[in-house]
Amino acid sequence: MVTYSPVTAPDTAVIAPHQRSLPAGGPDPDRFDWAEAWHPVHYVEDLDKTRPNRFTLLERDLVIWWDPQEQTWRVFEDSCPHRLAPLSEGRINEAGQLECPYHGWSFSGSGACQQIPQQFPEQQGHQSPRACATSLPTAVRQGLLFVYPGDIARAAQVPVPVIDPLEDDSEGWVVLNTFRDLPYDALTLLENVLDSSHIPYTHHETVGKRENAAPMAMEVLASDRQGFRGLWPEGPRQGKLGTQHTRFIAPGLMYHDLTSQQFGRTLTVVYAVPIRKGECRLLARFPFKFSTRLPKLFIGLTPRWYTHVGNNRVLEDDQIFLHLQERALAQAGSQPYAQACYLPTQADRYVLQFRQWVSEFAADPFPGASLAPEWSQEALMDRYHSHTKHCHSCRSALQRIQQVRRGAVVVSATTWSAIPLVVALAGSLSLGLGVLLTAIPLAAAGIWWYLGTLEHKLHRGQPIPPRNQPA
Repeated sequence: MVTYSPVTAPDTAVIAPHQRSLPAGGPDPDRFDWAEAWHPVHYVEDLDKTRPNRFTLLERDLVIWWDPQEQTWRVFEDSCPHRLAPLSEGRINEAGQLECPYHGWSFSGSGACQQIPQQFPEQQGHQSPRACATSLPTAVRQGLLFVYPGDIARAAQVPVPVIDPLEDDSEGWVVLNTFRDLPYDALTLLENVLDSSHIPYTHHETVGKRENAAPMAMEVLASDRQGFRGLWPEGPRQGKLGTQHTRFIAPGLMYHDLTSQQFGRTLTVVYAVPIRKGECRLLARFPFKFSTRLPKLFIGLTPRWYTHVGNNRVLEDDQIFLHLQERALAQAGSQPYAQACYLPTQADRYVLQFRQWVSEFAADPFPGASLAPEWSQEALMDRYHSHTKHCHSCRSALQRIQQVRRGAVVVSATTWSAIPLVVALAGSLSLGLGVLLTAIPLAAAGIWWYLGTLEHKLHRGQPIPPRNQPA
């Protein structure tokens, strides 16, 4: 949990007074170029300042690293100009520079090569433009690290896609954050979260109930190349929570905004970050402004890693079938979306509007690319590589759980081993001592078993969702 406070962006995100703001998507009015937009790649709190961090954005391998000299995050192409070795396998050296693991070439935060250990003192090869690493513009806003992968000259003029309600009124918000690398497209993710009608069925017994399914009259209030605004007058739970407002900010941000008497104001925010065809990173945010203090207290008492276990369970409700659905849609070829799919109700209004935006502005981030072969169920349910290893709180919790489990084994073994010695020294065991020597290993075994279930949840999900479990 974080209590929201505005974060000032580095200079790369600041627009000088004389500069004109440019829309995301590039200069072509008939095409939306995903490279010409800011993309969040990580929550800052999950990044490790002591080592390089790797990420892939729009099929472009990047290395994220902390520049201790300038006290800021840097993003380079993950390739040394010397022999193209990945810089993410290197280190941040004693001089505060990113060092290549292959031959020790080192780079400052600007990307300039500072040292080539193999050259003679009189040589100046490190001063050549060809010796520079490729640096991308970065910005930190609302706790997220954003990267601009397109034309560097446009970066400072294109707005960073932030959550406007948090900017407009920064006081009193409690924000829950999670993320996961998903085995389907950013387009598929956005389409799914724009579709509120799937929640009662897909997420039955997690965040929905089948009995809440009902006709839905969605309205699109305005739309253009930069996205659209929608309104659901009745709102979720058959009108019990009030009107829901929806915004899609091209290319990858969507949020629902709901104010109810029961819960106060609640936002459901999703950033869809394209990794490659058929893979994306979900960055989900849940800002709350509660009408009472009690919910905030309960949220504050819940460890972030434990919240993420539940978040992953919800994501896995539709992970398998969305992965398969994407391949079924690919087999439909180039026919229009509304012909490939039958969409007779107003509940699909946002989905249709989104697909119309993709078609009208040629907004597929990977045009012509093919999907990889279908993943195994084991790969689809993996939590460790898609979340835990990249999440500071979950990674730390896993280490602590493993340490306590090992300690429980030691305590149990030591206690049982002590019984013969106690008998030999005392001649017999009293009832109280016998109960104690029995209870200690049993308690240790119980702790070991319970923590084992938590360890499993940090590694892997369950392929059968709650909606398909017997009543």
